[in-house]
Amino acid sequence: MSATKVSAARYLPEDRALDSLKTAAGRCRGCPLFADATQTVFGHGNVGAPIMLVGEQPGDQEDRAGLPFVGPAGRLLARALDEADIDPALTYQTNAVKHFKFTRKGGKRRIHQKPSRTEVVACQPWLIAEIEAVHPQVIVCLGATSAQSLLGAAFRVSAERGRVIELPGALDVRLKPAPVVVATVHPSSVLRDRSAAHGDAYKSFVDDLCSARIAYAS
Repeated sequence: MSATKVSAARYLPEDRALDSLKTAAGRCRGCPLFADATQTVFGHGNVGAPIMLVGEQPGDQEDRAGLPFVGPAGRLLARALDEADIDPALTYQTNAVKHFKFTRKGGKRRIHQKPSRTEVVACQPWLIAEIEAVHPQVIVCLGATSAQSLLGAAFRVSAERGRVIELPGALDVRLKPAPVVVATVHPSSVLRDRSAAHGDAYKSFVDDLCSARIAYAS
């Protein structure tokens, strides 16, 4: 599969309802990641959810369960949402990349690998279709891969986290009003932080989610 042909766009159905998108995504061969993953992990939630949470890609547990954010990072996210006073029922949860990219260690253990820029771009049509189908008011990008999938490769979460940002018009998301974007770190980075600053890292993550809640409520 040549780099010029790596895209999920040709797998999108004419019917852009969420159920139709999910069914079509299960047959996606838009990039090579489908070959080793257990299944496509599409988003989860309801049309009209005001907050969309976008992570990087499914992890090992998500790949097996077929749902986003069911592993350890997902549990930390659920706790942070509660502390930010965000009802999970008001969120639609998905990832920038819909298949688990991994390498094997010791023959059995599957170790997460960061998706390439090519893979993120290839999967972007699914994410844009989800945004159009759900029509959230706020998109929360969890981590650099997610943020750069919507805000460009030059975007830096460390410099812009917690700010309310307009969705770039170049994405051609046909929604009025267009959602705004709040970027923060991925919950897995908070989970991995075993330093004395872990409490501060978690608090900053919750603060960023609070910024998203305020943007939704305003």
